[in-house]
Amino acid sequence: MVHRILIVTAVAAEADSVSAGLGLGDPGLLPLPGGLTLRRHRDRVDVLVGGVGPAAVAAATGTALAHEALTGDRGRYGLVVSAGIAGGFLPAAPVGSVVVSSAIVAADLGAETPDGYLAVEELGFGRSVHHVPEALTDRITTALTSGSTDTAGPDAGTTSTTAPPYALAPVLTVSTVTGTARRAAELAERHPTAAAEAMEGFGVAEAAAAHGVPVVEIRAVSNAVGPRDRAAWRIGEALGALRHTFELLSRTVLVEPWEPS
Repeated sequence: MVHRILIVTAVAAEADSVSAGLGLGDPGLLPLPGGLTLRRHRDRVDVLVGGVGPAAVAAATGTALAHEALTGDRGRYGLVVSAGIAGGFLPAAPVGSVVVSSAIVAADLGAETPDGYLAVEELGFGRSVHHVPEALTDRITTALTSGSTDTAGPDAGTTSTTAPPYALAPVLTVSTVTGTARRAAELAERHPTAAAEAMEGFGVAEAAAAHGVPVVEIRAVSNAVGPRDRAAWRIGEALGALRHTFELLSRTVLVEPWEPS
């Protein structure tokens, strides 16, 4: 059976970088319910633009997983990846680096109280964390640690790819992107080991968990978490790092079947 992976991004620019990194040529386009379109790369890797925020992307990811389970003849997905750009917590994740999630955390799914924040688990209503299997993150970080690799490109000739610096750490999912120093400090205090924040990972993870599929989040850092300063954003650099990351993973993690231990 072909090892099949679903990669979910928020916006088309992120999906374009992922698809370019895969190096599998132009994808086929498969329409899904709800106006979604799946980019199918050689029946092996599917890329989906799922929308911004945890609710939209959870619905989109769930749609893709359910559609494949009900109609697919290529076997179920073996892995779901939430991918895109993100804000990074300094000094762990500077601009241009990549964060691989050791856990995917809904950072604002809970309640504020006079005594501080309570996560949803403390309220007795579900979960706010998806832990990523260590065996999976080990394979991803091993591929990134490999550094420079010369391989034959998808057309002709040789391509040299250098892995961006990376951190293995929790990635936070927020519904409102941090834009002040106070909010950044609050998140850092509440989640001291986190290296990045974005808006979709937990939604993707919830959908994947509902279908029993392992999930990981991979983020390239475009800006520091903190006061909103659009002049300091490096979106192009982050999209380049995202593409380089998937160039490396396309030769290892994305082609080798993985089973949870």
